[in-house]
Amino acid sequence: MNSRPKPRVEETSAGGFVLAADGSPRIAVIGRRNRGGRIDWCVPKGHLEGAETKEQAAIREIAEETGLEATIIESLGSIHYEFSTPTSIISKTVHHFLMKQTGGTLTIENDPDHEAVDIRWVHIDLLNAELAHENERKLALIVQEWVQNQ
Repeated sequence: MNSRPKPRVEETSAGGFVLAADGSPRIAVIGRRNRGGRIDWCVPKGHLEGAETKEQAAIREIAEETGLEATIIESLGSIHYEFSTPTSIISKTVHHFLMKQTGGTLTIENDPDHEAVDIRWVHIDLLNAELAHENERKLALIVQEWVQNQ
């Protein structure tokens, strides 16, 4: 038995909550198949590439995973978590932004990694019931408050 500790790998991702361009209180969410084969609904996000800033990565990932062009309204903060793979421990930081659609239409056809299996708009009041991850549900509350104050 190998008693050596697994190496720790740092990963950084960015993405966010994209409001519909028509002014309606809807957010674009993508469905990804989880290990159990079910679809988990989540906000689009992905790894930074090359010398990208977290903002540039968020805008690119939104375009790739949703087909939407978007601009950043404000930062919603970062989430940090760790998980184990068979070969390493991943220490991951995900930067989330509140964004507004400026163009494009919902599609998963341009997702280079084909991680998204479905996509849809979700009314902001239904986000907590739809989002699979607790950390994203907490951020959804901030988004709801922001929309209510506009």
